[in-house]
Amino acid sequence: MRIAIVTGASSGIGQAAAVQIAERDTGVVVTFNNNRPGALETVALIEKGGGQAVALPLDVSRTETFPVFRDDVAQVLKDKWQRETFDILINNAGIGEAMPFEDTSEEMFDRLMRIHLKGPYFLTQTLLPLLADGGVIVNTTSGAALPTSVEPGYSVYGSMKGGLLVLTRYMAKELAKRGIRANSIAPGATRTRLSDNAFDRFPEVIPPLVANTALGRLGEPEDVGLAIAALVSEEGRWITAQDIEVSGGFGL
Repeated sequence: MRIAIVTGASSGIGQAAAVQIAERDTGVVVTFNNNRPGALETVALIEKGGGQAVALPLDVSRTETFPVFRDDVAQVLKDKWQRETFDILINNAGIGEAMPFEDTSEEMFDRLMRIHLKGPYFLTQTLLPLLADGGVIVNTTSGAALPTSVEPGYSVYGSMKGGLLVLTRYMAKELAKRGIRANSIAPGATRTRLSDNAFDRFPEVIPPLVANTALGRLGEPEDVGLAIAALVSEEGRWITAQDIEVSGGFGL
């Protein structure tokens, strides 16, 4: 059995990815920050489907906690799966914040940088001793980092996700000597809890997004989760250093 770590798996894309990966005979370490009930729900969904999962707390904005998290992962691997390594890392945890460029504060810039770029960088680095040779990394980027999806208000979010996209290629280059693949997934407009359930609070933004999507609807977390699960599977074994847009054809 392979083992995966999925950060931010208490809801949305992370939860969907964790469930889909578990269905492919993979144990999952589900991480959460503030939403412990959601993480336990993810574990329950996996176990209901016959899979195995454990929930661990992780704040990806606090790099000083990463060594302790690594120790917790090592203990879980030993106790639950009798393993010393894991096979798949999904850097998915994130928040959504929008602000016009001229109103963006340095505090907001630093917060999104810690969560979306610095966090995945140093979390991956910290976990490398536990990541098995031949393993897989998938970073969740965003359509906001792509030329076809630039929208006002997302200068910081899009910039950090763009940095993560570039970082993915460097991971793929430098870790290839260990047979480790690294790719990123760029979701388009997807119905998640980001930005405090923005689609529920502002339903008027949905029709323009749908009108600009070739397949004619918003994305659902399961759409992206399926893509992640496929990318980390055997079918994706010859794919590395790629950013794959999962948007239903947004902007076509």
